[in-house]
Amino acid sequence: MPEPISPRAVRFGVFEADLRTGELRKNGMKVRLQEQPFQVLAALLERPGEMVAREELRQRLWPADTFVDFDHSLNTAINKLREALGDSAGSPRFIETLARRGYRFLAPVEVLGAESEGKPATPAPPSFGPAAAAPGAVAELPAPPRVLSRSLFSLIQVMYLCFYVAALATLDAVFHTVGSVFPRWAWPATAVALVTGGVGIAARLWLLAAVALDYKGLGRKFRRLFPFLFALDVLWAFAPLLIVRYIPLGLAFACTAALLLAPFAQRTLTRLAYPTA
Repeated sequence: MPEPISPRAVRFGVFEADLRTGELRKNGMKVRLQEQPFQVLAALLERPGEMVAREELRQRLWPADTFVDFDHSLNTAINKLREALGDSAGSPRFIETLARRGYRFLAPVEVLGAESEGKPATPAPPSFGPAAAAPGAVAELPAPPRVLSRSLFSLIQVMYLCFYVAALATLDAVFHTVGSVFPRWAWPATAVALVTGGVGIAARLWLLAAVALDYKGLGRKFRRLFPFLFALDVLWAFAPLLIVRYIPLGLAFACTAALLLAPFAQRTLTRLAYPTA
């Protein structure tokens, strides 16, 4: 087993961490990171490629006489660290979760300073996960800011709210439009629009409130709601075809195609903004 490294500073990807001053920099720019998340990072950087047990992190961060909700506090520290690194639990580039056991640092670590004479630390071994392919190259890819992921997710919810409100405000138009093509389906289609529109408004308002309040469990909740939201979104994706009298048919198909991808875009954005430890 390689000896833990204890340098002054290390580099991984576009990041540099000064383990003595507790500073993290990205491309030379300082990244704000609280003390506990940085201590977790320091523990992982000292043993790159090895598992650091949750119990080891507890002993390092909280003395034995400290009364704290350890699991919640550690998960919060990991989430803040991943946010600072632009990392995610679903597709880790730096920090891999080993369920109920601990964490492992995936990317190669280079020791900086006179002590190391420029020699790299022990590189992380191959990982059989999302980060297995070229971890060094992946680490160079830019990660979207969390605020961007949250903003795009919110905009999608506002878009659906506009759809629902517009449809409910013009139910008579929905009835006549469907009736002109499928007379027998006019009333069922209107009823479906009424019910799904009302349910959709409630769901979108909850999601907007969760993002506005930065509810940390949104990622987990969204994955549970995804089958329901997927069915709802696919149904409403065909709404543009009901207004082909007012827009070109090709444009209606283009809008439908884009809306069919919206559920997957929402799932990706929640994974980026709300990764689970």
